[in-house]
Amino acid sequence: MEQTDIDRDDFRRLLADIATMRMPYGKFGPQQCPPHGVWICDLPIEYLAWFKERGFPKDRLGELLSAVYDIKSHGMDTLFDPIRQAHGGRSALRPKRPTSFQFE
Repeated sequence: MEQTDIDRDDFRRLLADIATMRMPYGKFGPQQCPPHGVWICDLPIEYLAWFKERGFPKDRLGELLSAVYDIKSHGMDTLFDPIRQAHGGRSALRPKRPTSFQFE
């Protein structure tokens, strides 16, 4: 298993980038999860594992998704709790169910 050293400032910048990035396309993008898509720190591990198998995108988004996958796969999902609190809680992965019904 290959390990890389990352200094504290680089890790802070990585977390800051993760905190500001939403999924721009796909199942958890703005079209499926309006209005802006799901925060990448809230993506399910299964979805990230799918990217891991088929290859992450070749841009900054891919780097961030890979980092989120590594953090979650090592059981450190609680690292994202302060980010979630700043966003007002976890992103909803499913549309909200109606709270009232109109019958004719």
